[in-house]
This record gives sequence, structure tokens and C-alpha cells, in this order.
Amino acid sequence: MASATAIKELQRDLETQANVLSKIQKDISKNHQVRKQYTIQLGENELVLKELDLLKEDANVYKLIGPVLVKQDLAEARGNVGKRIEYISAELKRLEGTLQDLEDKQNSKKESVKHGRYKKRSTVSEERPLPNSKMRFDISLITNI
Repeated sequence: MASATAIKELQRDLETQANVLSKIQKDISKNHQVRKQYTIQLGENELVLKELDLLKEDANVYKLIGPVLVKQDLAEARGNVGKRIEYISAELKRLEGTLQDLEDKQNSKKESVKHGRYKKRSTVSEERPLPNSKMRFDISLITNI
């Protein structure tokens, strides 16, 4: 028979694993939020690049710096937006890799928690006395299914 301390130890271990799983799930949620923001920014920057491509080479382009509009070269503006798109794309790719790692950890922890629950359940059931094997059933209560 398993001792009460062994059951308490299993319970503590199970709670620790559940807390780790909860933290991983929060990290996944945070990752989704950041990816959503970057995806929106990527779309906006791609739209800006398309708009800049529609302009003639002699068009005036201004950049907002604080409360001031500063004149900027069209080629420089395209280059800046292109670099921003590259950076955001790289961040999205990095976040995708991080998300995959977190999901793998989550699946692993879920299995670990499931195994811990099974182990605890089997340990607890070992402590309980087995029911009397000479049980009697009232045949009138058994119905055809």
C-alpha cells in the first residue's frame, strides 16, 4: 500500500507540472498577441510600400518625426519601409519558431500531467480496499439496453 506521504508528493508534483503547463499556455497566448501585432504592422508597411511605388520620382515625401513633418528622399523612404518589412518578416519567422517550441513543450507537459494523474489515481486506488467480490445485484434493476 502506498503511504499518505507518497500521495502528497505525487499531488505536489502534479500541481508543479500543472503550473508549468499554465505558464507555457500564457506564453503561447502572448506569442499569438505579438504575432498578431507584427502581422498588422507588416500589412500596413506593405501598403505604404505599394503607395510609394505609385509615386513619381520627383514627388515630395514627408516623414513624421514627433510633431514635425520632415522632407525625405523617395528612394530613402522606400529603403526604410523595405528594411522595416524585412525586420517584421524576420520577427514573424522567429515567433513562429518560438510558437512551435512552446506547443511542443505544451504537448509534452500535457502528457506528463496526464501520466501524473493516472499515477496518482492508481496509487490512491491501491490504498482503497477492494469491494466485496460477492456482491449481489437485484435482477429487476438491470434492464436491456
